[in-house]
Amino acid sequence: MDNVITIENVVKRFKDATVLNQVSVDFEQGKVHGLIGRNGSGKTMLMKCICGIVPVTSGRISVNGKVIGKDVDIPENVGVIIETPGFLPNYSAYNNLKFLAKINNKIGKEEIKAAIKSVGLNPDDKKHVGKYSLGMRQRLGLAQAIMENPDLLILDEPMNGLDKDGVADMRQYLLDLKSQGKTILIASHSAEDIDVLCDTVCEMDKGRLEKVR
Repeated sequence: MDNVITIENVVKRFKDATVLNQVSVDFEQGKVHGLIGRNGSGKTMLMKCICGIVPVTSGRISVNGKVIGKDVDIPENVGVIIETPGFLPNYSAYNNLKFLAKINNKIGKEEIKAAIKSVGLNPDDKKHVGKYSLGMRQRLGLAQAIMENPDLLILDEPMNGLDKDGVADMRQYLLDLKSQGKTILIASHSAEDIDVLCDTVCEMDKGRLEKVR
């Protein structure tokens, strides 16, 4: 199988602090890959480097064969949730996603509405996102990540703020995406999420990465 993400000897330093320390790992296509580790272990930073949000100090990351920061600044065809999704509080869910969809201009009204519907929200609801619960914002974040039908999803704690039913919905949804051949990289504090969803698991500790399974 092809590797969608290849990470080779990646180091990320901020002055004296080493946040990522010689990280090397491959993530295969069509699987769900889990990242575990306590807060501050480097999971979110690794995801930001893969997405091109933060440049690496040394080493290299390639996504779909293209080196981030050299061949492309930001990987193509990737949907991302990193930290709490930020939306315009005085706009509805649909208007928020319509605004974001204009950046790439790949999709129209139907695809936006289908994405909102698929995560259990109502695309015709006029309620402002500022009045949404954390769980509803999290669902909308996933809708944003999947609306352009990317091949790769990078999700940092996507279950944050979801109730039990919401977690069950989200798990099923991610497994459905995997069955469509999508590749998913997910960071989670929940051992159960990792057990239910992931084909491979890597643990991060103090910036180092170790494959668990």
